[in-house]
Amino acid sequence: MSQPGPLEIHVGDRVRMRKPHPCGSYEWEVTRIGADIGIRCLLCGRRVMLPRSKFEKRVKTIAPPPAGERIA
Repeated sequence: MSQPGPLEIHVGDRVRMRKPHPCGSYEWEVTRIGADIGIRCLLCGRRVMLPRSKFEKRVKTIAPPPAGERIA
């Protein structure tokens, strides 16, 4: 069953995706929020834009950024 409304995410959040990036990393950082979600691979630095619907299907877990790193 899907969640009502959009997923609660913020710029700077760390997300773990269901499938690995070709570099081998599952970990990404959210860099942009809107109709499209911008994410950056934490291993190789590659930036990717995904439509919100695809992002919400592919994300496994969301973790807030480490203390002191939240972007206002």
